[in-house]
Amino acid sequence: MAAAGDRGGREAACGHDSYRSPLASRYASPEMCFLFSDKYKFRTWRQLWLWLAEAEQTLGLPITDEQIQEMKSNLDNIDFRMAAEEEKQLRHDVMAHVHTFAHCCPKAASIIHLGATSCYVGDNTMNLSPGLVPVYAVLSLNSPFSHTVSLQLARVISRLADFAKEQADLPTLGFTHFQPAQLTTVGKRCCLWIQDLCMDLQNLKRVRDELRFRGVKGTTGTQASFLQLFEGDDQKVEQLDKMVTEKAGFKRAFIITGQTYTRKVDIEVLSVLASLGASVHKICTDIRLLANLKEMEEPFEKQQIGSSAMPYKRNPMRSERCCSLARHLMALVMDPLQTASVQWFERTLDDSANRRICLAEAFLTADTVLNTLQNISEGLVVYPKVIERRVRQELPFMATENIIMAMVKAGGNRQDCHEKIRVLSQQAAAVVKQEGGDNDLIERIQADAYFSPIHSQLDHLLDPSSFTGRASQQVQRFLEEEVCPLLKPYESVMKVKAELCL
Repeated sequence: MAAAGDRGGREAACGHDSYRSPLASRYASPEMCFLFSDKYKFRTWRQLWLWLAEAEQTLGLPITDEQIQEMKSNLDNIDFRMAAEEEKQLRHDVMAHVHTFAHCCPKAASIIHLGATSCYVGDNTMNLSPGLVPVYAVLSLNSPFSHTVSLQLARVISRLADFAKEQADLPTLGFTHFQPAQLTTVGKRCCLWIQDLCMDLQNLKRVRDELRFRGVKGTTGTQASFLQLFEGDDQKVEQLDKMVTEKAGFKRAFIITGQTYTRKVDIEVLSVLASLGASVHKICTDIRLLANLKEMEEPFEKQQIGSSAMPYKRNPMRSERCCSLARHLMALVMDPLQTASVQWFERTLDDSANRRICLAEAFLTADTVLNTLQNISEGLVVYPKVIERRVRQELPFMATENIIMAMVKAGGNRQDCHEKIRVLSQQAAAVVKQEGGDNDLIERIQADAYFSPIHSQLDHLLDPSSFTGRASQQVQRFLEEEVCPLLKPYESVMKVKAELCL
């Protein structure tokens, strides 16, 4: 057995005889897994060391072009086995990779990591720029990666928006407290889902735009080591910080840090992802309930098996998976909350192991639920006849006020009509509840001579579309005024425009 912390020993134990996170082995996309891979992480460390050396050379430190070129030539030449052995001996991952990089860059060995602390690579790697590293890259619209969280979410919104437009006029029974309520439309209900996701997309953009580079700050954030390197030249230290920040693609760096950037940054990022998890959970719970009512289903493939014991079943397993993982995503925000609260003074190392897990898992989980929700949204199946039957079951009770108004207009007495309707409604309700029959209120009204003045109007009075209010108009306005403008910056990247925005 490998000892705790023995990375080298554990790396040999892989495949089917060792635990692997299901997020990486089963659920998350290869693209997102790569963004949190060792190869990507440690290659980025080398890139950060190169940027630091280039900036230090530009500002006058004795670093040669030959040393810079040697570092450039070995950015991808990572000996992971050597790094694991070094870490086993040193018990320090950053120094293990400093030694491993130095081994293939003997001429540059003396200037690698010059003046820096471990958090120069650790923190800056987690918050780096478009095209490079995880947090910014997976939030960024302009990242070269196709699986950024923002882009995935925009795709889901686009697919659901097309569905909402298509179903904008289809009346369906609304539910409050999961009890029958006034009618809405299938498209209007979908817009409730879209609105939450639009808020999530706006929050992702806000967090992405507010992310700052940790920069070049030294061991306790005072830049003392760099001030010593530049012999007390305060201006050169400022320039160094600015140059490395710009090389990393950021416009701003933190002015104030301890050894790390404030761990409240992690809270901000994971709070947005947790909020996204809540949105996805609500949407997929609604779909699961609608599947039970047989009004709507997620896509079900021809060869798919719903149950090993009950061959007739069509379980909403994609929606269930989303709910399951969304709960995990929502819970992960507790890690950075706890971590930020217990960071002593300039820094304690009890943040490190926790962040290795929670940050990666948050993005891998978000990636999974969004990929799955996109699959669901592209194949939603609606059953209008089932919806119509349920509407017809409840509509007679909802239409009683309209029937009373029609009778009054035809010369009837409002109080007499109300009493007649009350008695007939209770008789019909007894048939539904006690006998398991259909709602026959309308048949009772048709059979009662008292209501003969409006018998010819009953079909019109019971038209479901007259009970949905402004749902259709609300859908159209919402999609045109809020959704299309929000999706517009993503159209060229998605390479497809939502049909509603055409």
